[in-house]
Amino acid sequence: MTELRAAALARNRALWAVMNERFTDAAAEDMWAREQMVWGLFAVPERDLGVLGDVDGLDVVEVACGTAYFSGWLARSGARTVAVDVSHEQLMTARRMQHQVGPVFALVQCDGEQLPLSSGSCDLVVSEHGAAAWCDPERWLPEAARVLRPGGRLVFLTNSLLSALCVPTGEGVAGERLLRGQREAYRVAWPGGGVEFHPSHGDWVRLLRAAGFVVEAMHELYAPSDAADHDFYEIVSKQWATRWPAEELWVATRPAT
Repeated sequence: MTELRAAALARNRALWAVMNERFTDAAAEDMWAREQMVWGLFAVPERDLGVLGDVDGLDVVEVACGTAYFSGWLARSGARTVAVDVSHEQLMTARRMQHQVGPVFALVQCDGEQLPLSSGSCDLVVSEHGAAAWCDPERWLPEAARVLRPGGRLVFLTNSLLSALCVPTGEGVAGERLLRGQREAYRVAWPGGGVEFHPSHGDWVRLLRAAGFVVEAMHELYAPSDAADHDFYEIVSKQWATRWPAEELWVATRPAT
């Protein structure tokens, strides 16, 4: 691991220890209690998007799972789930919620760029606001491809490129002006925050293809009319996200041959 990447990893790990203490530990109960799968800041229902399909009986790895509520939903739908995250604090919250709400599944502390999992061991890799923003795409995408079986799928959600261009460097949500160049957004070290990756659409396609994936779809997610502003992850407001896409949901497949 390079010195630059090690520093970024330590910075992100420290950030999420603070985030878990202040916000995500308390929010985990609400997320784990939801009966239906939703995506992103504005809880867009999976039933409306249909990107996962039937997960019953599938081996699933969630990369950068946070408090692992998404893995909880998948496990309740019949998936055999392994959830991995770099943050010890987030995984301890996930463990608490497993015993409080259920079900129990494997939790592994590791960097999403170096998965301690066997090659070809899963049918689906999923990440909801996790690996795509917090891991180097040149490293985590090949890892996702490695652990997938031929014909397996990768589904991940990340901030929209447009929101990354419009979010202020300091405090505040995205506005109506571009505040950084597109190339600058590829890797952003936020003052007092973490290190994030926001490739352009062209970069995502190039990186996915280089890792051996075929891109199936990219869904741009807006805030539903009945959505509320997110309690703590203030990147965009509902008002902004009804006009421009707040998030991008990518679907890719590892070819069977």
